[in-house]
Amino acid sequence: MLSGLKPVLVRLASGATLSEPEAEEAFGVIMAGEATPAQIAALLMAMRVRGETVAELTGAVRAMRARMVAVEAPEDAMDVCGTGGDAAGTLNVSSAVTFVLAGAGVPVAKHGNRALSSQTGGADVLAALGVTIEVPFARLAQILNAAGCVFLFAPRHHTALHHAAGPRQEIGTRTIFNLLGPLANPARVRRQLIGVFSPDWARPMAETLGRLGSERAWVVHGQGLDELTVAGENRVVELMPGGVREFVLTPEEAGFARAPVEAIQGGDAAANAAALLAMLEGAPGSYRDTVLLNAGAALVVARRASSIGEGAKLAAEIVASGAALAALEALRRESTRAAE
Repeated sequence: MLSGLKPVLVRLASGATLSEPEAEEAFGVIMAGEATPAQIAALLMAMRVRGETVAELTGAVRAMRARMVAVEAPEDAMDVCGTGGDAAGTLNVSSAVTFVLAGAGVPVAKHGNRALSSQTGGADVLAALGVTIEVPFARLAQILNAAGCVFLFAPRHHTALHHAAGPRQEIGTRTIFNLLGPLANPARVRRQLIGVFSPDWARPMAETLGRLGSERAWVVHGQGLDELTVAGENRVVELMPGGVREFVLTPEEAGFARAPVEAIQGGDAAANAAALLAMLEGAPGSYRDTVLLNAGAALVVARRASSIGEGAKLAAEIVASGAALAALEALRRESTRAAE
């Protein structure tokens, strides 16, 4: 065991990077409460200024996964989430995509949190929709099996992170922890659609998922958003069995007209919940198009579609059939029962 973080800080101060095992041990020290706030802040800023490496990301995620409260999930389960941090204040997209996927029969273990850098987080909008977001751990797998989707409230599954909460808040800037959440899904899903706040992190996060044993993933960024957008070109890094590839995706490829980011500007939890419900009930517009674009991509990752165009078309059919709305109703019902 390291003597606090002092030996690591000496190395980082000289510009060195950590190997994967070294990073896993260092973050294990943090999560065990064996590092001082000053040491934690120094490590985070040293990495932030120099730039975190794939090996450091992978080691840190392994430390998180070793200490999280895990959940059983089907082999083909997937997650759709973003890093947050884009400060755009848009309507909730990945939460809506969850219900489209569940309506298509794709099990979704949705990892998320309350609003941190936005006005309304996934937990906030789901709670406003009547979903119980904190249920006994033993009931989560049951909810997933019965409803086709489940919400995994991040703070409950990653309690060891509280040791870094103070230093992170006092630093007040992005650190490696902003990148770790989407990489540490408690259900250990091997298929993911992840949005990142900066295109610079798309490839490193995809490579990290590959090191962690993921099967397929799209890591995406669109016009400043941590999701795909109809506002313009999107950057995509795809992880597949043969490695990773990068490409640009336009909304026209999925059959959508362009619209500005402001067209999906969100509000508080009640407003975002109302918009999400209206969309599932068939309301047209840029929000619907954005959800279908992202759902189409997720269906490609889930191997239910061979192209973004086919995926978006299937997503539209799922919404039109009422299956996505039924998935929301099922999650609301099953989560309520589990909490009783």
